[in-house]
Amino acid sequence: MTDVLWRPDPARLREAALTRFAAAAGRAGATYDELWRWSVDDLEGFWALAAEFLGIRWHAEPSAVLGSRAMPGAQWFPDGRLSFAEHVLTGRDPDAVAVRFRSEAAGDGAWTWADLRRETARVRRGLVAHGVGAGDRVAAYLPNVPQVLAAFLATASLGAVWSAAAPEFGMDAVVSRFAQISPTVLLAVDGYRYKGRAVDRTQEGEEIARRTGARPVRFGLLDGTGWEAGFGEGPGELEFAALPFDHPLWVLYSSGTTGPPKAIVHGHGGVLLELLKTAVLQLDLRAEDRFAWYTTTGWVMWNIQLAPLLAGASVVLFDGQPGGDALWDLAADTGVTVFGASAAWLDAQRRDGARPCEGRDLSALRAIGSTGSPLPAECFDWVYTEFPADTWLVSISGGTDVVTPFLGLAPTVPVYRGELGPPALGVDLQAWSPDGRPLTGEVGEMVVASPMPSMPLGLWGDADGERLRAGYFERFPGVWAHGDWLELTAHGTGIITGRSDATINRGGVRIGTGEIYQALAAVPEVVDAVAVDVPRPGTHGAIVLFVVLDGLPLDEALTARIRAAIRRGCSPRHVPDDVLAVADLPRTSSGKKLEVPVKRLLMGADPDSVVNRGSLANPGAIDAVLAAARTLTLSP
Repeated sequence: MTDVLWRPDPARLREAALTRFAAAAGRAGATYDELWRWSVDDLEGFWALAAEFLGIRWHAEPSAVLGSRAMPGAQWFPDGRLSFAEHVLTGRDPDAVAVRFRSEAAGDGAWTWADLRRETARVRRGLVAHGVGAGDRVAAYLPNVPQVLAAFLATASLGAVWSAAAPEFGMDAVVSRFAQISPTVLLAVDGYRYKGRAVDRTQEGEEIARRTGARPVRFGLLDGTGWEAGFGEGPGELEFAALPFDHPLWVLYSSGTTGPPKAIVHGHGGVLLELLKTAVLQLDLRAEDRFAWYTTTGWVMWNIQLAPLLAGASVVLFDGQPGGDALWDLAADTGVTVFGASAAWLDAQRRDGARPCEGRDLSALRAIGSTGSPLPAECFDWVYTEFPADTWLVSISGGTDVVTPFLGLAPTVPVYRGELGPPALGVDLQAWSPDGRPLTGEVGEMVVASPMPSMPLGLWGDADGERLRAGYFERFPGVWAHGDWLELTAHGTGIITGRSDATINRGGVRIGTGEIYQALAAVPEVVDAVAVDVPRPGTHGAIVLFVVLDGLPLDEALTARIRAAIRRGCSPRHVPDDVLAVADLPRTSSGKKLEVPVKRLLMGADPDSVVNRGSLANPGAIDAVLAAARTLTLSP
C-alpha cells in the first residue's frame, strides 16, 4: 500500500485560490480530479475562465479562446494583445520587496518593486539606444542576479526576444545556442565568483559576440560597475508594447547533449497564462510568499521563477556555490516559504546526511519542490524525517519544452511516497500503450492529447516545422509525446520511470531505468548510477550499469549484491551484464543523467557528435565513462 506522507491543511484549503476558482466555475466542492477532467474536456471554457480569474490585461480582446486545436500549430486567443512585462510590474506596492538575493560577487541585498521597475526602465532605454526593437533578439550571458530579471523584463516590454545562457557554460556551448538566433546585442558579464574564486569571462563574452554577430554590452559584476559601461547612467521611461498572444517571448534550448540544441520559441501569452496558473492555482502562491529555487540562467527553472513575480510574491536569488548548508542558510536568513532545487541536489543532501533544520530557523518554509529528474522514494522519507509533517513536498515534471509542469502540483491532493502529484489543470496528460490506448495503473508513453497554451510556437530556423514534428509528434501524429514512461495511478497521481528512449526491453518485459535506480537504493554503497541497453553482435544486447561508489572498490562481493538487488527489485531479465565503477557520471547543469548519449558513446559514436561538453555540469565525467567502457566488447 502506498504511504500518504502529507495531507492539505483544511484551513488553508478553504482560502486557496483553487477553491475560489472552482466556485467561479460553478464547481464548488469538486474534487481535484473532477476539476481536472472538466479543464481538459472543456479547454475553451477552462482557459477563458482562467484568463479572467487570473486577471489577464488585454490591450485588444481576443476573438476566440482556441481558434485551431491542431497540434502542432494550435491557435490560442487570436487577435488578443497583451504584455508579459506589464503583468509583472503593474499594480505592485512600490515599497514592498520584490527580489532578495545572495551572490558571491555582489553580496546580499534586496530590491523593492520600485527598484525593479526603475532598473527595467533603465535597461530598456539602453536597449533602444543600441537599436533593439520588437522581434530583435537579446542574448544574455549572465548569472542569476537581479539585474538579469530587469534585463529580461526590459526586453519583453519592447517585444524583443530574450535568450540566456549561464556564464559557467563553455564558450562553444553558448555559441551553438546564440548563433542560431542572430542576436542584435549580447549582454555579457565580466565574470562571477564561485567558491570564493573570481572567474573572469571578459574574453569569452567578446568572442561569443564576435562569433554570433551581436553587439556586446558589458555588465560589470566583478568590478561593481554594473551597466554603466554599456548603457550609461540615468533613468528611462517604461512603456509596454501591446503584443499578439503568440508574439515570441524567449528562445530556450534543449539540453544540447546530442548535437546542436533545439532552439525552442515560446509566446508571450501562452507563457504568461501557464505561469500564472502554476503560481496561483497549482502552487497557491500569495503576496506574502518568498520563493527560492536553486537554478542558473541556463535552466528553465530560471524562467519559471518569474511565476511568483506574476502572482505578486517575491523571489530569492542565489548566485554561487550551493554545496553544504549554503541554500538552507539562505532559506533561513530570508524567510523563504517555498524552496526548490533539482532532485539530484536534494538526493545529494540526503546522502550527505544534511540536517537542514538543525541550528537554523526554517519555520517559514511551507513547501519544498523538486524537478529535473524523478525524486527517489528515499528522498521523500528524508524530507519527512528532517522537516515538519505539514511541509508540502512538491515533486513535479515539466520541461523546457513547455515552461510549465505537466504534473505534480495540486494543493488539494495528498502527497504519496515516491509519486508525483496529479496532472496540472488544462493539461490533457495521459499514459498510452504502443497502439494509443489510455492506461491507468500501467506504465505507458507520456502524452499530452490536447493543446496547451505554452506549447512551442516552433523551433528557431525550422521554417517548415519538420524538426518540431519529429521531436514531439511523430510517435503519435497530432499528439505530443514527451519521451517519458509514465504511470497514472488509481488515486490520481503519477510515477515517471525514465525516458522511453532509454527503455530496457528483455523478452518483451519493458522497464524504465528509474526502476533499476530504485532497486539500487537497497545498496547503500551505490551513490549514483546510469544503466544503458547496448547492442551486442548476435545477442539481444547487453545491460551496462555504471556506478559511483561511496569510497569503496567494486569487488566481486559488491557486484553480486548490486545484481541481486536488481534481480529482486526488477526481474532476473534486467540484471546487468556488466557493472563498471566510475568516479563521476555525466549530467546536464540541471542534474539530468545522460542515458541516451552514454548509450550512443558505447555504440562507438564520436563523443563530439553526441555530447556538447560545454553544457554539462561535469564535462570530465564523459572521459571517465569512456575509459571504463574500454573493457567492454560492444557493437560498432
